[in-house]
Amino acid sequence: MNTRHADIVHAALDSFRIELPSWGFANTGTRFGKFLQLAAASTIEEKFSDAGHVHAVTGVCPTLALHVLWDLPEGVVSSDEVKRLSAKYGVRSGSINPNLFQDQQYKFGSFGNPDPIVRDAARQHVKDSIAIARALDCRDISLWCADGSNYPGSANIRQRRAWFIESLQASHAALGAGQRLLVEYKPFEPAFYHTDIGDWGMALLLARAAGPAARVLVDTGHHYLSQNIEQIVAWLLAEDMLGGFHFNDRRYADDDLTLGSIDPYQVFRIFHEIRLFEHETGRRADIAYMVDQSHNLKGKIEAMIQTVTIAQELFAKAAIVDHAALIGAQRRSDIVRAEATLQDAFATDVRPAVRDWRVARGLPPDPMEAFRESGYLERITAERASTRAGTTSYA
Repeated sequence: MNTRHADIVHAALDSFRIELPSWGFANTGTRFGKFLQLAAASTIEEKFSDAGHVHAVTGVCPTLALHVLWDLPEGVVSSDEVKRLSAKYGVRSGSINPNLFQDQQYKFGSFGNPDPIVRDAARQHVKDSIAIARALDCRDISLWCADGSNYPGSANIRQRRAWFIESLQASHAALGAGQRLLVEYKPFEPAFYHTDIGDWGMALLLARAAGPAARVLVDTGHHYLSQNIEQIVAWLLAEDMLGGFHFNDRRYADDDLTLGSIDPYQVFRIFHEIRLFEHETGRRADIAYMVDQSHNLKGKIEAMIQTVTIAQELFAKAAIVDHAALIGAQRRSDIVRAEATLQDAFATDVRPAVRDWRVARGLPPDPMEAFRESGYLERITAERASTRAGTTSYA
């Protein structure tokens, strides 16, 4: 890699920050059960501690996304404890995630529930979540609704859309200055006939209906097989409606695997569309990059470090695409040259430049090795094993 490319990589990494998910440090599994890890976090303090350690070895993860019911069970009252932990472990609170899918009252939906009492409860929960975000000085409220139906004829799809618009507008009205509402979509699961926010187009229309501070959140695992995610990203950028990402990878559906473990070229292409947009417009895209993974086999902290480091490498590869050459080839309809321009950047080994960037900023050159040599995993495994049972559980 030449000096010019190294400088570009360093500048790109200086601006790249990735938010960690609190739930990604906890024991998770499938509908069939969990394989428990003794080192997995079970308290909000343990989550902050683990996130702080990932940030210490990577230097690019200054915020921790929080799930309201899992992390702030007492609502706004829990904010003081979260502030204390944030100061103790050097990681700020990030996006606030309401929980509109766990309670029994949401069996038939939240914002789309036919029962107005349940819809009111869902709206109040989101308003409470916005208040938590305000107390913690968090900008983004990340909203995913599991609403939908499993059988034809069991739900009035157009009526549910109207209820969603009503509830999203009420949520938007509760936002404070500078806050954003991020609307996430998913084609299926847990609903299998129709999902109320099933794709990016539905999320876009609903976000626009909600109000000017609403944007779309793209979870890379929330798409059908072979769907062109980078085209979705390009369209949302053009519409100024891309608010953030939930990063993970998948082989079949919403597998929540570590980023780049299955298709790193797709992640590179997504980053490329963002960098190309910034090159052509001369302005930085206001995007929240967040991790959303919860696989149950890899070690929790190691999986986070893997995702962060591969994201950095793929972001760096996208940064060195020769935009002038690419745009010229596109204008000449030189398909081979245009494709090769992307492939050349993707094939470039950026790891030496990424390591140099870390060393220049006082970070470990190899975050995974630094973590393994720190003794942190052994220490928390011993400490946490004594406080919890090592048995499996099934849903």
